[in-house]
Amino acid sequence: MQQGMTSNQPYLLKAFYEWIVDNGLTPYVVVSTQWPDVDVPMQFVKDEQIVLNISPNACVNFMMDVDAISFQARFGGQPTNVMFPCEAVGAIYAKENGAGTVFTQELPATSTSSDANESEKPALSDVPSQSADKPKADKPRSKATLRVVK
Repeated sequence: MQQGMTSNQPYLLKAFYEWIVDNGLTPYVVVSTQWPDVDVPMQFVKDEQIVLNISPNACVNFMMDVDAISFQARFGGQPTNVMFPCEAVGAIYAKENGAGTVFTQELPATSTSSDANESEKPALSDVPSQSADKPKADKPRSKATLRVVK
């Protein structure tokens, strides 16, 4: 991006949204919940992301500007206000055929202190296996063969 220019992502988002809707398809967005100011129903978040249907049939009071996207939708039958910054969108695509685009995301720095960064690093921990404790017996597999059928 050139110095002094704003991000083109909000403009591309709006263009892809209008293109998808104009073609009678259903626009979906993938939103990263790691961004600040992301207000989405957290019970539907998987792997720090949520996929949202932003079609005119699925939401009301839809508003998209250069800063954020906001609307109301029903989640589990409950009306919910949703809002997130445009930079939190990782992709926009049509549900029916996958046409759309993916955006590169760089999370904003949350702290400049090296001590704060060290304490926020994720830690690995042991997780018990969900499979049975008994190892499966290694049976030799027969070699695959083909035969001619007339």
